[in-house]
Amino acid sequence: MGVQQRKVAVHDLEVGMFVSDLDRPWHQTPFPIQGFHIRSQDDVRALTSHCKWVMIDVAEIREAKELKGASKPVFGRKQNRRGNGREELKLPPLSVRDPVSYESLTTLKKEVKASKRLLDDAELALSRLFETTRSEGVVDLKPIARITSEMVKSVIRQPDALLWLSRTRQHDDYIYRHALNTSVWALVCGRHLGLNEGLLNHLGLGCLLSQVGKTSLPRELLNREGQMNADDYALYRGYVTKGVEMLNGSVSRAVLSVVQGHRERHNGSGFPEGVRGDRIPLLAKVAGIAEFFESQIGPRDNSEPMTPAKAVALLYDMRNIEFQEDLVENFIQSIGIYPTGSLVELTDGQRGIVVSHSPERRLWPRVMVMTDADRQPLKSAKVVDLARYNEAREAGETVMIRECLPHGADGLDPSRYDITGAESRWNLSRLISG
Repeated sequence: MGVQQRKVAVHDLEVGMFVSDLDRPWHQTPFPIQGFHIRSQDDVRALTSHCKWVMIDVAEIREAKELKGASKPVFGRKQNRRGNGREELKLPPLSVRDPVSYESLTTLKKEVKASKRLLDDAELALSRLFETTRSEGVVDLKPIARITSEMVKSVIRQPDALLWLSRTRQHDDYIYRHALNTSVWALVCGRHLGLNEGLLNHLGLGCLLSQVGKTSLPRELLNREGQMNADDYALYRGYVTKGVEMLNGSVSRAVLSVVQGHRERHNGSGFPEGVRGDRIPLLAKVAGIAEFFESQIGPRDNSEPMTPAKAVALLYDMRNIEFQEDLVENFIQSIGIYPTGSLVELTDGQRGIVVSHSPERRLWPRVMVMTDADRQPLKSAKVVDLARYNEAREAGETVMIRECLPHGADGLDPSRYDITGAESRWNLSRLISG
């Protein structure tokens, strides 16, 4: 059964339809992702306020008269119900007391240069911490707390720099990488939400410490983390409680709540307590969505990771099921449809990596182009701001992202190039003198 697009007036839209295109650019609307299922009349009203008509995906086998008369039309790219039919839970919007409005205080280039050693120091501090907990020694959290404070300051100054560094560097250990990247995603989201610096410190430290309980698990279990049977999973779930026991009395209640609640889920399907909704602290909710996102896109030895764009789409499909709806939307707005570090192919055939994104131009990020249209590597990369490039061009002349590529696609290695795109990092003399 194929899928085709049909043009539908917004006043004829129904719950269950899959909206695949609009009568205006997506970035001119508040919808955080391109393509979504209509779940309620609120979605219909939102579309009505911005559009006159939309395109919907419809199974080709069905005729128009069948669609009109059927009680349960088959719409969309998925034939199963959203979230596999799991219960939805709706809550009032998230509320942040006295939110802070942050502005970027420096350029991406300057912040990357200033923070290059930061993640190395963070990984070293985590390594020492985890080795100490494995040997049941006395835990010293001061180095981790200092690192967290520096990470928070960096994200406040420029939210894309640490994302770039964490997504383009190599890590020796999956657990360290997972904790570090989770912390960076969470801090970027927390900044977008307007959390003050103190709360961001609690959030970042909690994320860095959230995996410490895994030091009590057998290494062979961790190596097959994505392929566990029921008995393995029962043992695995205990890492959260073990981590809380290790840290209890050594960190603040706010930090401990992040460690304890980062695997809880909005609909109560998480662990260790199975709490739901507003019983999950806000910082733990942010940590939970960041940890889940990183688990989907992080490269593993035994499984193929999702592309960031697919992981974003998955999150959007899980709103009010595993994650609160407005938290999902804020998370997507903070990281973009194509998050920093996403490997992409443009409509002109060139390939590169997303450097940063603009909330106003979600589908037109800045891309560091690394190959030509024939996929041959460029000697010097170039950064293209798609929003600026497309601004004065007609629709048929614009260059957009055709698709998000999997990790390591065709040997694309952004670490070979300078972030500015001005020169190639293959020039060793430049590296030595820098």
